[in-house]
Amino acid sequence: MLDKLTTEARNPHTINLDEMSTLDILRIMNQEDKSALQAVEEELPNIEKAVKLTIKSFKNNGRLIYVGAGTSGRLGVLDAVECVPTFGTEPEMVQGIMAGGMKALYQAAEGVEDDRALGANDLKNIQLSENDTVIGIAASGRTPYVIGALEYANLKNASTVSISCNKDAAMSAYGSVAIELATGAEVLTGSTRLKAGTAQKMVLNMISTAAMVGIGKVYQNFMVDLKPTNEKLLERSKRNIMEITGVDFETANTYFEKSKHQVKVAIIMILLQCSFEEAVSRLEHSDGFVRRALAK
Repeated sequence: MLDKLTTEARNPHTINLDEMSTLDILRIMNQEDKSALQAVEEELPNIEKAVKLTIKSFKNNGRLIYVGAGTSGRLGVLDAVECVPTFGTEPEMVQGIMAGGMKALYQAAEGVEDDRALGANDLKNIQLSENDTVIGIAASGRTPYVIGALEYANLKNASTVSISCNKDAAMSAYGSVAIELATGAEVLTGSTRLKAGTAQKMVLNMISTAAMVGIGKVYQNFMVDLKPTNEKLLERSKRNIMEITGVDFETANTYFEKSKHQVKVAIIMILLQCSFEEAVSRLEHSDGFVRRALAK
């Protein structure tokens, strides 16, 4: 079975990898990584479908749930975790579930990825509903744990997406949208943390970012729902207010405090010279979109 997967094939350009100079190794890796970009570009129409399913889930108070094992699972967890500070989401809104649980993030959990029932059980444990979108991630496209999760998600009438790095992947049959990234043979045979992982991360970045834009978490190209949980994010919040409204730092800081550290609210208060209460009301009646709130 594995011998039919391009992700497991031997790369003819790196047969003498162990005899190459360090610079030549880096050059060939850089060259091979370019195929990841091409693979993602070819799947943009299917990635768009995945984004639309995710937006629909969010608008119905549903969740985006990534499911994977090994590198693929870790990439899902990484993208999910980053949504909290970047977009001000609750941790439950975007979740990463991986075979073996969170301890598998830093220590390989052998065998669990082959357990189809475990994938289904992990989704049962979070009370999966029809409003959720489940994205199964597996470079091989055949991981039983991920297939089991997608199978259960379909049973619950949730939206399903599969992301693999092989064409005609077995997993594709279990996703209402199938994203197949043809990244080809790795520099290091079978090491799908390389090109395959890079392509998968790009797609997850695209899905979460575009979906957040689609529900009003972005104004122009600024993060306006970020959670200022550290000094860097506090300063970024104020800088965003300054750049969007054209006020100086002192004014931005004043309105940031008046808005109770809500960048969106501060922007509307400044640009419309309105009260905190009116700014909040405008946002509520504009589904959280700053541009719509300003136009009302």
